[in-house]
Amino acid sequence: MAVVPNFHFGGKCREAIELYKKAFGAEILCLLQYKDAKIEDFDKPLTDEQKDFVYHAEILIAKQRIMMADNIDMPFVPSTSLFLTMTMETKEEVMRAFNVMKNGCTIIYPPHSTTYSSCTVNFIDKYGFRWVIMTEQTER
Repeated sequence: MAVVPNFHFGGKCREAIELYKKAFGAEILCLLQYKDAKIEDFDKPLTDEQKDFVYHAEILIAKQRIMMADNIDMPFVPSTSLFLTMTMETKEEVMRAFNVMKNGCTIIYPPHSTTYSSCTVNFIDKYGFRWVIMTEQTER
C-alpha cells in the first residue's frame, strides 16, 4: 500500500512538471496526454487544446512518487489546506529551490530560521499548491 499525492491542474500540468524538475530535480516516470488515452477513459468531447493536456503523469521527487494531471471534468480550484514539505540538507539548497519556485508565488512565511530549522519558507506556488521547503536542523 502507498499514499501518493495527486496534483490536478487546469491546463498547466506540463509547465508545472518542468518547474518541479528545475526546483527539485524531479524525474518524469510517465507522461500521457489526453490524445494518448482511450476515448472510453472519459466521457467528454475534447477541444484541440485539451487533447494536448496531461492525462496522467507521474514524477519522482526524492523517492516520493507524485501523480499529476490536467483536470477536464470540473473547474480547477486550488487547494492550500494540504501541502508538501520538502526537507533539504542545507539552507543553500532550500534557497536554491525556493528561488526557482518563487516567480508568481504567494509567500506565506518568507525564508527564516526557527527553533527546528536553519531555513524554512512557506508559500503557494503559481499553480495554487502550497509548499514548505526547509532544513530539518538548525546547524546548516
